[in-house]
Amino acid sequence: MILFTSDYTEGAHPAIVEKLASTNMEQTVGYGEDAYCEEARGYIRRECGREDVDVHFLVGGTQTNMTVISAALRPHQGVLSAESGHINVHESGAIESYGHKVLSIPSADGKITASQVKEACISHREDDSFEHMVQPKMVYISHPTELGTLYTKAELVALREVCDAYDLYLFVDGARLGYGLMAPGSDVRLADLARLCDVFYIGGTKVGALFGEAVVITREELKKDFRYIIKQKGGMLAKGRLLGIQFAELFREDLYYQISGHGISMAMKLKEGFLEKGYKLFIESDTNQQFIIIPDEKLEALKEKFVFTYWQRLDDKTSVIRICTSWTTKEAAVDALLEEI
Repeated sequence: MILFTSDYTEGAHPAIVEKLASTNMEQTVGYGEDAYCEEARGYIRRECGREDVDVHFLVGGTQTNMTVISAALRPHQGVLSAESGHINVHESGAIESYGHKVLSIPSADGKITASQVKEACISHREDDSFEHMVQPKMVYISHPTELGTLYTKAELVALREVCDAYDLYLFVDGARLGYGLMAPGSDVRLADLARLCDVFYIGGTKVGALFGEAVVITREELKKDFRYIIKQKGGMLAKGRLLGIQFAELFREDLYYQISGHGISMAMKLKEGFLEKGYKLFIESDTNQQFIIIPDEKLEALKEKFVFTYWQRLDDKTSVIRICTSWTTKEAAVDALLEEI
């Protein structure tokens, strides 16, 4: 069976495995205060074009989302998210379990707009019972989104402006950030996120690392005591150097971008192949997640050789599947799937 289910079906890039092995018996201080973590922070600051950002390393995406949101919000505040957002659908209520409501906004393409955020804030402020309602304080978006769509720089600028107008934090979930940065036509770079966001994270788990996410905090008030919150939420890895080593390898040169670009090229080959054979897309995506409309009879045949994600039923004869490529997808696997259809 060939898996197209996700971008974390394999382990880590060989360069990371080699570095972890070669440094295995070194002694370092713990909790992310070692030289490797500091080296990785330096590389990330370089890519962000800012030396004044704080960089912290956590193990996984859900833990990162929960820690960032818990650190930023007071008990009566909530976070605005697309209804399809990861924190709203696929994190088992992690945000709510720590006392913060996810305030979902309808979205057909996985994105939310500045006008929707503005409307939500005005609706709250103009309600006679506003003090009896959860107060919006943060905007959460993913880049790419759960549907593989991307924000443009102009859309991020618009979100930044409305966040400033209504005193909201802007938080970007970058679990698949590498694929967003390398998608054809994307005009967003790490330096743009560092300029426009209050906090974002660079995903490693889905982009070549064995595990790990790098949180970048640009807003001064969010930097204070963040390590306390990491510790309190169980996110402070004692052997923190394992995270630093991985991000140092990913960002020392251009490895993060190179392997992300490979995942994108494999996705584009799949996308073009399906379109050439007469299949239709459920949504237009230039990232490593492709959503294909498949006749049910063909779906069963594909299941005999390939594993993918069943997304939803479209009508009584067709379904939508998600095919996900990654930094390690082999072109032979793509060719095999295209031959099968």
